[in-house]
Amino acid sequence: MVCQTRIGEKINYRIHTDAIKENLIPKHLSKKQISYVYANEADILNMALFGMTAKQWRDKNPDKKGNIRDDANASQLICLANLENLNAVFINERLPQSERLAKLIQIAISQMSILLQTHPPLLKPKNTDDEL
Repeated sequence: MVCQTRIGEKINYRIHTDAIKENLIPKHLSKKQISYVYANEADILNMALFGMTAKQWRDKNPDKKGNIRDDANASQLICLANLENLNAVFINERLPQSERLAKLIQIAISQMSILLQTHPPLLKPKNTDDEL
């Protein structure tokens, strides 16, 4: 389930990055500046769902391999995929980043609450040996 969820999240990532490319990246930016725009938008999603940026997670978890999303459970990945889609819509609607973040935080809280109530087994850490 986690593997399939991570694949779905990667597909939604394309929708998200296309919205960023079409709406947030001026033509005159360097490759380094462009990568910063993408990373900044990824961190908007990280902040909404996990309450921290990728760097903050790495600083708190120096012993873990991978990144904040690799450490996510199935419910978080489902929510993240939804947030990516919604943020793409919000970007296309030209909503300011601060407004998008506020909306995404509320949506993440709502969705994780629902997932917690209806699918508690999905909230287990991904490294458990139990089947979902």
